[in-house]
Amino acid sequence: MSTLLFYGRVWSTFFQNALQRELQFRSNFFTTLLTRSFWFAMQLVLFDLIYRQVPTINDWNRSEYFGFMATVMLINSLVEAFFMPNCAQFSELIRTGNLDFALVKPIDTQFLVSFEKMDLPMITQVMLGGGLLWYALSTAGRTVSWENGVLYLLLIASATAFFYSLMISLACTSLFFGRNQSLLDFWFYITVFARYPSTIYSGSPTGEIIRFAFSYILPILLVVTVPARVLMAMIVEPNWLSGLVILSGVVSVLLSRVIFRWSLRFYRSASS
Repeated sequence: MSTLLFYGRVWSTFFQNALQRELQFRSNFFTTLLTRSFWFAMQLVLFDLIYRQVPTINDWNRSEYFGFMATVMLINSLVEAFFMPNCAQFSELIRTGNLDFALVKPIDTQFLVSFEKMDLPMITQVMLGGGLLWYALSTAGRTVSWENGVLYLLLIASATAFFYSLMISLACTSLFFGRNQSLLDFWFYITVFARYPSTIYSGSPTGEIIRFAFSYILPILLVVTVPARVLMAMIVEPNWLSGLVILSGVVSVLLSRVIFRWSLRFYRSASS
């Protein structure tokens, strides 16, 4: 318990430092809010136009798809606010030798390099996603039970953990290549690919291969689709997919832990 309290206090300090930085540059917050709101509006207009022509896309109607969009926004915003800045900076810590300072501190190294920096303006996307989620539920006439609400939050946490694990594992390749500039590009392609539900890719042999590979081998599509289907009271088949999403989050975190510790064995400090 004392260990959890210690790490909780450290995380709180990181959050306070990030908040102080943002208060010094308030224009950055409003710029992020403006750009994200514009992108958000463009996505809504695009799919609103599409749904004026067709009642459903595969088995997703307009309200259900907006619920899916909101779910993806929530997951992306959490990852980009709390993990992306640190994973992107990891290669610089290795290149400059500043990882030495993290290794000698009396705290878990992976925790330190994963949470030290935060991009708090990205929290604005949580508000936008939350508003869209409320609108989707209202227009669909869905009443969320407390069981589904708790399950939804657990699935969101599992999806966030999965994407964090994927990013930190990729960032660890910098220990072998010295510098990894492809992380942001990789995240961009992932977010583009995961912007659509897994069922969208069905209907052709190639699409089925993609859907299977990115649902059960590298479950990118699975972890973003299942939470939305649960909250919007859509059929989840097979019914054990919710458990698989939660298991994917747990296993991916444990695996990233193993990869991180194993990769550090190949780190050559600035003094070596």
